[in-house]
Amino acid sequence: MLLAGAEPILALAPMQDVTDLAFWRLLAPYGAPHLHFTEYFRVYATSRLDRHILKSVIEHAAAGPVVAQMIGNDIPSLIRTVRELQNHPVAGIDLNLGCPAPVVYRKCAGGGLLRDLKAVDAILGALREVVRVPFSVKTRIGFDSDATYPELLRIFAAHNLDLLTVHGRTVREMYHSEVHYERIAEAVQAVKCPVLANGNVHSAKRGLEVLKSTGAAGLMIGRGAIRNPWIFQQVHDLRTTGSIRVPTGFEVLDYVHRLYEALASPGLSCGSHVQRVKKHLNYLGVGVDPEGEFLNRMRRLVTEAELFALCREFLSHDQPMPLEPFPLGLKERDVMAGSHL
Repeated sequence: MLLAGAEPILALAPMQDVTDLAFWRLLAPYGAPHLHFTEYFRVYATSRLDRHILKSVIEHAAAGPVVAQMIGNDIPSLIRTVRELQNHPVAGIDLNLGCPAPVVYRKCAGGGLLRDLKAVDAILGALREVVRVPFSVKTRIGFDSDATYPELLRIFAAHNLDLLTVHGRTVREMYHSEVHYERIAEAVQAVKCPVLANGNVHSAKRGLEVLKSTGAAGLMIGRGAIRNPWIFQQVHDLRTTGSIRVPTGFEVLDYVHRLYEALASPGLSCGSHVQRVKKHLNYLGVGVDPEGEFLNRMRRLVTEAELFALCREFLSHDQPMPLEPFPLGLKERDVMAGSHL
């Protein structure tokens, strides 16, 4: 098993171009999750293990369990990749059946495989034969609709998975709809393995509500952890003590400084570095002020000096900041519209 015990499993979701070794190390002092899932290894006929992702696995393994995630649809290539990954200190191997990015699903990978349940069945059967470590799947509840979800759950149950993560939306819903937590509860009843609930866990309170309503064995949290790196510790504390410690503005400002340092890389220009940091601050921004002024102004700035001047303006205070998302009036196509509610 990946984990055992009465305490809910808390996992950091795999997020492409986010959840690398630097981000894992950044989160650790705030309260690390129990499981780290890698960015996905792209698998195809001529693929090789991504060196950057593999470095995260190797260098973090001593600090805690790392689950290597794969994305692809070619069975021989997936089998080859499993065998290669098992030569490294992976705590488990996960198959991505949920990525909603069009560039992925148009290739019948990630969430695109949910349009072909026969292919899903064949892939899981082949991988179950060769995966020696715990084998898991991260899925959505369907592609266009959840009509085939019961059959999908039957397939998962037939292949003796060790862990299942369910994001309670279809691929087409992306991040813009309500999360269908009742569908996660169905998975808990349908499979024998532990189920992690995923989707819009934006606070410790929401996390405990989701655990109660779904009966899930744990939570997988992604965007909420970018905005609030304290969230894993807060979930634990709220469950065990009934209260949480809320960071002050100064502590959030310190987190931004640490984030800025963590995202630096050799050869990255200052301008490119700022743009990379701003992508992460999109998630923080929805929890700073109810008018969305921080978010709007942050998106227009271009220099390091401008970024930290803005952060000091909004965060240089000792008032508590829950970092829960405000219902901002964002345009429908805004990257943050609906993804944080």
